[in-house]
Amino acid sequence: MATNSAIEWTEVTWNPVTGCDRVASGCDNCYALALAKRLKAMGAEKYQNDGDPRTSGPGFGVTIHPRSLAQPYRWRTPKVVFVNSMSDLFHAKVPLDFIRDVFDVIRETPQHTYQVLTKRAHRTARIAEKLDWPDNLWMGVSVESSDVVDRIDDLRAVPAATRFLSCEPLLTSLPDLNLHGIDWVIAGGESGPRARPMDPAWVEDIRDQCVHAGVAFFFKQWGGRTPKANGRELDGRTWDDMPELAAALP
Repeated sequence: MATNSAIEWTEVTWNPVTGCDRVASGCDNCYALALAKRLKAMGAEKYQNDGDPRTSGPGFGVTIHPRSLAQPYRWRTPKVVFVNSMSDLFHAKVPLDFIRDVFDVIRETPQHTYQVLTKRAHRTARIAEKLDWPDNLWMGVSVESSDVVDRIDDLRAVPAATRFLSCEPLLTSLPDLNLHGIDWVIAGGESGPRARPMDPAWVEDIRDQCVHAGVAFFFKQWGGRTPKANGRELDGRTWDDMPELAAALP
């Protein structure tokens, strides 16, 4: 089944792949790694393969789930779908043929809008020409710090109809972003007991860059141990702008 999501910028999550490995500072407090450990202990079928303890953990070994490919065909109403909230579709251990299978499902269910987010932007760009990109797929990269802004150039090389950045957890300022070819930017602070602080000026600057460039901006959260308690307002309002959904297209 699809899992209803508490993530503000999507509706449901779909995980044809589970498991991952930490590759950057943005992964240090990975919610999915901690959740996979709990799911393994509960006996959840998808989370029984362990990953490398240096970069992954219990229940978080990269695993493909071919049976999950059928799920979107059964959804009766259009949905906004976060693909692989518990993994990274472009992880090196995910075979190219399986990525193609996922793309085929997306193409064959055009009523849904699918959001794919990766930290493996280099692999995404490298294999992009080997994939048939559906119009209802939004391709995004995580840009959590100034150390990884090069991922944006890799994203621009991808022929996705909609491209977006997830600046979450936002760990540094991101001045002078090149937003050419980018349709949407999400920003937010880190949540959880070990959340690293976010300077409000960093978010305001990203918002201003988006407004100047005509790019949709979505502010997800201030973050912290109890992020919901801190609200989502920025300068007295919520910022919920998004690109046009597939179901709204003619």
